[in-house]
Amino acid sequence: MPTESSVQALSILRDGSQFQWYVIPLLIVVLYVYAVEVEKRNWNVLLAGLAFWGMDWFNEIWNGLVFHVTQYAPVWGAPEDTAYLILIGLNIEICFMFAMAGVVVSKMLPADKGKKVLGLPNRLFAAIAGSAFCVIVEVFLNRANALTWDYAWWNVKAPWLIFLFGYFHFFLVAYWVHDMKSMRSKIITVSTIYAVDAICLILFIGILKWI
Repeated sequence: MPTESSVQALSILRDGSQFQWYVIPLLIVVLYVYAVEVEKRNWNVLLAGLAFWGMDWFNEIWNGLVFHVTQYAPVWGAPEDTAYLILIGLNIEICFMFAMAGVVVSKMLPADKGKKVLGLPNRLFAAIAGSAFCVIVEVFLNRANALTWDYAWWNVKAPWLIFLFGYFHFFLVAYWVHDMKSMRSKIITVSTIYAVDAICLILFIGILKWI
């Protein structure tokens, strides 16, 4: 039986009547962030940002599938006020946030990828620090009921799961793409991420209607 928060989220899932006009300026901000990187021809950061965003889409897809399989709850849900709930744990506001977040964290990388921070490679340190920060933010969002957690193994008592499966791989993949030597490799990697996302969305939303 679905949890109360799951039922609430399902009641507004992809409901166009939820639309709010602030979505439009948010979209313009996202486009501006990427336009700046295009203007500077900063392809490393731009493609790293897209990789980060694409990894979040994959996370949100499997999260939706968890609800479909269990018919109880997703690992995380976003049932509160939103201008549009895309997937059970992904609203338009979260989507735009992740679209920009990858660019932001990639711009903060040291130019020298061999430099160490506290004895760790700086890319690994940045991924750990970024993921830890995201977990802290998510805890506050949960306490504000903006994000819901209905499983005992996914909460503030087990933050390492949120750290590892919620965020860490986003950073690792984004930084990996950023540091790839050839533009061809970057484009192939990012294209593959989005191809998998697109296939999953078409299959699980358009055809099977599972999420």
